[in-house]
Amino acid sequence: MLLEAIFHQPKRNWAYAYDEDTIRLRLRAKKNDLTEVYALTGDKYAWEETRDIVPLTKFTSDSMFDYYEGEVKPPYRRLKYAFLLKSGDEQIWMTETDFQEEEPNDPGRMFQFPYIHAGAVFTPPAWVKDAVFYQIFPERFANGNPAINPEKVEPWGGEPTPFNFFGGDLQGVMDHLDYLSELGINAIYFTPIFEATTNHKYDTEDYLRVDRHFGDADTVKRLVKLCHERGIRVLLDAVFNHSGKTFAPFLDVQKHGAASKYKHWFHIHEFPLTVKDGIPTYETFGFEPHMPKLNTENPDVKAYLLEVAEYWIKEIGTDGWRLDVADEVDNAFWRDFRRVVKAANPDAYILGEIWNESSSWLQGDQFDAAMNYPFTAAVNAFFVEDKMHAEQFAHAIGRQLSRYPLQASEVAFNLLDSHDTPRLLTLCEGDQRKMKLAALFQFSYMGAPCIYYGDEIGLDGEHDPWCRKCMEWDEAKQDRELLSYYQKLIALRHSHPALRAEGTVRFLQARAGGSQLVMERKSDTERILVLFNRSQETAIVELEAGDQPWTELFEGNHRTAIDQGVLAIELPAYGYAVMRTELAEQY
Repeated sequence: MLLEAIFHQPKRNWAYAYDEDTIRLRLRAKKNDLTEVYALTGDKYAWEETRDIVPLTKFTSDSMFDYYEGEVKPPYRRLKYAFLLKSGDEQIWMTETDFQEEEPNDPGRMFQFPYIHAGAVFTPPAWVKDAVFYQIFPERFANGNPAINPEKVEPWGGEPTPFNFFGGDLQGVMDHLDYLSELGINAIYFTPIFEATTNHKYDTEDYLRVDRHFGDADTVKRLVKLCHERGIRVLLDAVFNHSGKTFAPFLDVQKHGAASKYKHWFHIHEFPLTVKDGIPTYETFGFEPHMPKLNTENPDVKAYLLEVAEYWIKEIGTDGWRLDVADEVDNAFWRDFRRVVKAANPDAYILGEIWNESSSWLQGDQFDAAMNYPFTAAVNAFFVEDKMHAEQFAHAIGRQLSRYPLQASEVAFNLLDSHDTPRLLTLCEGDQRKMKLAALFQFSYMGAPCIYYGDEIGLDGEHDPWCRKCMEWDEAKQDRELLSYYQKLIALRHSHPALRAEGTVRFLQARAGGSQLVMERKSDTERILVLFNRSQETAIVELEAGDQPWTELFEGNHRTAIDQGVLAIELPAYGYAVMRTELAEQY
């Protein structure tokens, strides 16, 4: 037993309240080292009366470690605990202070979860567990009101550049809500809609005004109302890390320099505001002079932005915020932001744009979720780019699951491409077989999947500006077979809770050097196997069949046979299968 590899701490994702009655405990150990793990638990004021032994099960693994988890419902919301670790005939106890041979009898030396405070339990909005998001870049989705077109608007479907306009607006979205409903979408994430000079609108000029080429506040109200009537939630994009060059306070600083009353709204190193050797004399997003960084620690800036955060939730009725460059804004601001937004609507979804490991923002005091780019990277590396074998992929996903509390994983924002990346079909080099495998995993995995507009009808495109093409509305130019696949995929997810947050995640097959992957999703009522063959050769996957009959759940051209308790599934090149059985008692 390698004690140096064993890790636990009584906080973060290692010991956390899942709800007002339940504490989940996790422990890390060397891969394949332990055979059993138990938690010795009880109340510090009534130890003998409440003492219990709770088993922990291996819930995920990565290339180096196994992660165990168990659930405890302390009768008085307080918990003292130690661990019993077994490796074959060897066993040892782990307390907060040391490892020991004998069972500890002094709760004072054990780990402690002091108290489950109901108001401090991290409770993301439940609706996100069932959400299928659709990301819309408004300027390129549909032109519904030509009367508000920008000057020099170009014909719809022309060549995109970083600077041109095609007249997409919010009326265009309203005109196509039936399309989204028929697809199965129940949540929309809009990139910024506020007044700005660019086609992407990440250079905000006025946070309380809709861009004049998109509509106005009444347009947004109508859009939200129509969406809600269809059961579609609306997520807006806010850029609180930086403003645009035409933001009124920044214009004032440009005009009055050190005498401006807004000089402390920004991070200014010297006056006048200029660019020297490619570096602005004030802090910006990246080194973009037209995106000055806001000083969110300034009380006036904070008050203004929190007013913005509340207004669009409370007055317009939107369902949450996606927050741009969220990791470069101070954490104290996000804590205040969460309090304001959740007071306006406790069911609002707060999503941070963070491209890396995000656990410090997902403790219940800041965001509900982060854009799950580590998931994106792993899925694309295995299914699309052939840069991982099956075991490496399972390890990458396992590592991701181990980092966050369960409730954060349940509402993770799982995307495969976006306005900031090449499109999925382009990453697949036009091979829809790869695209379908990646999308099947995305839609059968825990968390909320998001489709980037047009992926479902075959839009392609390299990195910006090519990934920001106009949506194709001519059905003769759409890939209707691919659209049908996405419709069936979304319907599959909507129909089976085991494929959403209610289901556990386990990999039954993910071999070193292998191209086949078998993922199990399991709820209280059903067990679903999702099988993938990311190979150019036909493969046969064999699994224990159990006693219950298996049925095909999703389209596919595989062949299935059961012989002497073995379920054998033949998968063609880049093939897949989804099999379902009623949950038998032994499971």
